[in-house]
Amino acid sequence: MEKRNLGKDGPSVAAIGYGAMVLEGYYGQSDDAQGIATIAEAMKLGMMIDTADGYGNGHNEELVGRALAQHDGKAFIATKLGVVFDESEEGTEFPTNWGFSLTVNGRPEYVSKAIDASLRRLGVDTIDLLYLHFPDPAVPIEETVGAMAEAVGAGKVAYLGLSNVTAEQTRWAHGVHPIAAVQYEYSLWRREVEAELLPSLRELGISLVAWSPLGAGFLAGAMNAPAEGDFRQNNPRFTGKNLTANRDRFAPLLDLAREIGATPAQLALSWLLHQGADIIPIPGTRQMAHLRENADAEAITLSADVLAQIDRLAQPGATAGGTLL
Repeated sequence: MEKRNLGKDGPSVAAIGYGAMVLEGYYGQSDDAQGIATIAEAMKLGMMIDTADGYGNGHNEELVGRALAQHDGKAFIATKLGVVFDESEEGTEFPTNWGFSLTVNGRPEYVSKAIDASLRRLGVDTIDLLYLHFPDPAVPIEETVGAMAEAVGAGKVAYLGLSNVTAEQTRWAHGVHPIAAVQYEYSLWRREVEAELLPSLRELGISLVAWSPLGAGFLAGAMNAPAEGDFRQNNPRFTGKNLTANRDRFAPLLDLAREIGATPAQLALSWLLHQGADIIPIPGTRQMAHLRENADAEAITLSADVLAQIDRLAQPGATAGGTLL
């Protein structure tokens, strides 16, 4: 695949990455063998692998580590720290708009401990890209990033990133240590980043890694109500009148995808890639066929006319229902 830089002076990675969170049962069951095989295939395709210590309380990193061992240790691995599940650890409540709160910890002493734990689970000496998963409201982000920067100095981390932050928080953090990438939700059904965050990142020379680039599967054609136990039951965009309204509003995109000979997922991913060379989407999937389908989106060229049609069909703010943040 085409290569894109993470930040002005960062490494080159494939234009489309792989989000491993889907392997933790949030969207339906996935066994470990299937998950490892999917991650290994993503590595063969050259994709950046995105994980976090908060996915499965460390289990996801272990899966990535096992796949990495099978792949001769040659892959670009990004992980995150800051979400706490261990009740013995201190933390700060971080409310979301989906009816639950997270516990986060950005204290420097916790950062050091979390990095060492991630290194063990991944089975690596250096984490290629380390994100702060969510900013801790009780800790200045400069302090958290300062502790992460110490890990860079110690050779435990190569590049730093932030996730789910504001433009202002990014500037503060970038003043402490260069930030290569900011990860934030960005897709045809959530385009708020275009207003403030993305312009600020471009001013600073920071790449945007788009999480949930397929709208939690909705933009891939999964327009039905989530099954029992599916994490998307917490998502207001998949419930009641919101789901009905979103089906109606986004159905024309399915027709447009067919017209240009692409799948709905490929249309959504290709649109993101066309928004700038500093955008790197990280779709997740449990199915090998969908993984390859996503990778093939990089080769699709959208004409100016098609891009204009997409903009008319999926304008910022068009989606019914709230967002996680």
